[in-house]
Amino acid sequence: MNRGLNHISCEERLREQLAERYADLAASHSEALRQREEREWHNARLRQENARLRLENRRLRRENRCLFRQALLGPGPDKAPADPGEEAEALRAQLGRLQEKHRRALRHLRRCRAAGGPEASGSEEGELDELLLEEDEQPLDKKSLVPAV
Repeated sequence: MNRGLNHISCEERLREQLAERYADLAASHSEALRQREEREWHNARLRQENARLRLENRRLRRENRCLFRQALLGPGPDKAPADPGEEAEALRAQLGRLQEKHRRALRHLRRCRAAGGPEASGSEEGELDELLLEEDEQPLDKKSLVPAV
């Protein structure tokens, strides 16, 4: 009989252990489900934020391209320059600088030709000769960067 009681208490202990393990397993499962739901919620929030940022990025790229185009092209035809006098003066100064660069390039070309350098030969020799002749024929105040057409 003692053996029967001992057997029952062993079975009871085994049942209690199984119940504890089952409770631990259920708690772990519940925690895993909770973490998965939290991750899914967080991922959904990140996807929404990502979509919003993508749209904002596109908008900023368009705006950047537009501003870059405006900077390159200047004000549109419907917009008058802020001060036509200032713009004309800036264009005159730019023209003067370009004409001076042109004169220096022609002087350099003459020196190269006189020295027989590599710049003296090439497929554009006729065009260069024309430019040199035009430069020589024009009065000093009429010399222009743009050849006559």
